[in-house]
Amino acid sequence: MKISEGFAVGFAAIHTNKMRSLLTMLGIVIGIASVLAMIAIGDGAKILVLQDAQKIGGANQVTLYRSSHIRKGNRWVQNRSNEYFEYEDVLAIEAECPSVEGVIPRIPQWRGVLVQAEGGTEKRTGYEGITSFYQTGMNWEPAKGRFITEEDVEDRAKVCVLGTEVAGELFPGTDPIGKTIKIARGSGNRFRRWQQRSQNKSMEPFTVVGVMKPRGRSLRFGWNLDDRVLLPLTTVQERFTGNDRVTMISVQAKSMELVEKAKEEVTAVIRKQHRNEDNFFNVWEMREGMEQLLKISQIIKIVLGVIAGFSLLVGGIGIMNMMLVSVTERTREIGLRKAIGAKKRDILFQFLVEAIAMCSVGGLIGIGLGVAAGHGMANVAVNIVKIVPEWPAVVSTQWMIISVAFSALIGIVFGVYPAVKAAQLSPIEALRTE
Repeated sequence: MKISEGFAVGFAAIHTNKMRSLLTMLGIVIGIASVLAMIAIGDGAKILVLQDAQKIGGANQVTLYRSSHIRKGNRWVQNRSNEYFEYEDVLAIEAECPSVEGVIPRIPQWRGVLVQAEGGTEKRTGYEGITSFYQTGMNWEPAKGRFITEEDVEDRAKVCVLGTEVAGELFPGTDPIGKTIKIARGSGNRFRRWQQRSQNKSMEPFTVVGVMKPRGRSLRFGWNLDDRVLLPLTTVQERFTGNDRVTMISVQAKSMELVEKAKEEVTAVIRKQHRNEDNFFNVWEMREGMEQLLKISQIIKIVLGVIAGFSLLVGGIGIMNMMLVSVTERTREIGLRKAIGAKKRDILFQFLVEAIAMCSVGGLIGIGLGVAAGHGMANVAVNIVKIVPEWPAVVSTQWMIISVAFSALIGIVFGVYPAVKAAQLSPIEALRTE
């Protein structure tokens, strides 16, 4: 029997017993659909992780930050050091670290700062003191106007660049470029005490020189990157903090391969700058955060894969059961074929191809349902993880081909026993069967 004839017989058997065939294939359909939906969501999560890394600087970024607690070994202890980062550290890193592409010194005030626009519109948001390399390091361009320049930093200029959300709320329907905003020098209870004394004295005016392109929210940290005001670093030091300290230093390695080297060089420079003391800050690598998220995604994929595997196992058993029933129902047909010259391998091939055809059809149906389920689950994921505007569902042609091939393999594995049983029937006993 030719392969094409075997598939024709198999499809004919499926068509003759539509409902039974559909119920038999249900396990294969559910299994393949589950696998593809899982892959669609998992690969979509990978894309989100990579996109999120690009939002906050890319995978080749290393950040040094001073906090109230530092990590020693496997535990966190209180930071009792009197050392702080300064702008001179930034200049030293730029001069002495060949593996570093650029440095972003940062003084962030994440939330709770009162910002007031011309006309009295107010909003509580956050600001960040930065330098001109922030634009390159974050790969973030202005949608209108310009970014903060080195001249702004050197002159301690009272200029600012707004996130698109801040711009929209403070200046609805109007172009904010050239207009003035006022930023409070404190936040929370501290600001309210200042406000009671004199609101004007506690507000610093800044000229808006640019509005950034929409960037969205960070998946890992939850920051809304569009809801902040960017200021020259030195201006923040002079007008808000009153000292030369820098809260965070982010360095951009020249390549992913040089991240570890850049980390070593930067740590050595900081140690030299601070009298061989390097236990007053923590180091965080962007790729570490990516690896954690990808591990979580991988664990989810494995769990879902095991569940889908059980569905496929049940589907394979169902296929084998139906083929055994088919062998019993067609015993006389088998005897007749053997009586007119069919060999064992012909009977074996016929039933094996029927099982493969059954599984292949189930696989094709499963692919359609899997793609639809993947997009549906992606829409549900967006509503659950509200910090992402969309969750991509990625199903490649490669995985579709693998799914069909795997379905056919299930047909071979679970169709062998019924096919062998049919091939071993005695033609005389088979013809006597009623």
